[in-house]
Amino acid sequence: MTSAESARVGEGTVVGGRPEVGEVRAAPVVEALLEIGPEAKAAILAEALPYIREFSGKTIVVKYGGNAMSDLELFAQDVVLMRLVGMNPVVIHGGGPQITELMARLGKESTFIDGLRVTDAETVDIVRMALLGKVNREVVGAINRHGPYAIGFSGEDAGLVTVRQRDPRLGFVGDVSRINTSVLERQVAEEFIPVIATIGVDEEGQAYNVNADTVAGAIAEALGAEKLVYLTNVPGLFGDLHDADSLISQITVKELAELLDSGTLSEGMVPKIRSCVAAMRNGVGRAHLLDGRIPHALLLECFTRQGVGTMVVP
Repeated sequence: MTSAESARVGEGTVVGGRPEVGEVRAAPVVEALLEIGPEAKAAILAEALPYIREFSGKTIVVKYGGNAMSDLELFAQDVVLMRLVGMNPVVIHGGGPQITELMARLGKESTFIDGLRVTDAETVDIVRMALLGKVNREVVGAINRHGPYAIGFSGEDAGLVTVRQRDPRLGFVGDVSRINTSVLERQVAEEFIPVIATIGVDEEGQAYNVNADTVAGAIAEALGAEKLVYLTNVPGLFGDLHDADSLISQITVKELAELLDSGTLSEGMVPKIRSCVAAMRNGVGRAHLLDGRIPHALLLECFTRQGVGTMVVP
């Protein structure tokens, strides 16, 4: 545990304002920042200092995309600021809604089994068009409006994401079998921000659709990331799906695994939690499930004592 995070993670109590597991935290009133005086703004910057110091030089893997893509410009600002203060952000993006929209425009119906898209050869091409031709370009472009920082990748490039077929019923849907970290490490060493579309290849070079949460966890594990952040379209992890007051602010990886095994998680949350548990068990320092619809959610989590969403600790 870093000294900066020790103010946020306690045993029985929480120092610095982060609620205990199961407590509800009020949503940050981001608009209020526009009205505060210069002294208060200076205090906010001073609060961020220990977190900047602790995480400088550390790798932060951020899964972004799909329903969390509510304000790409604010997300880009967050990622660039993280880079400028010495952190090494790596962005993994999906694009489920964009894939579904493009399939509908092309007259092809989406079919799902256990929450995963059935992907035939034609659908692989559509996934490529949506992720590489649209989402990846948009994310890279938004970041690069602030300077020449981002470089777009597909998991196909340089064998970045090698996969094996998950289930013949799903067609070309893959599970990650290997991550080629060398291409990412070179880009990070040159102070670029890799932005990765989640298409993988098997040993024969066949392209596969891969769940973005799964890829994010595998890349975080392979890089030995300090943090793994999932930006979602919900406030965080709930103990009871039907109880808005059951938001879990902090949970251990052991408790998270038990929750996964209980079968009570929503279908869309399962891949996130499964990849999160695997990554945390294999060296990732912390994981966070954040509401990507909150303006500057990444900055609030990385640079304030209160944080947002659900934090997973060892």
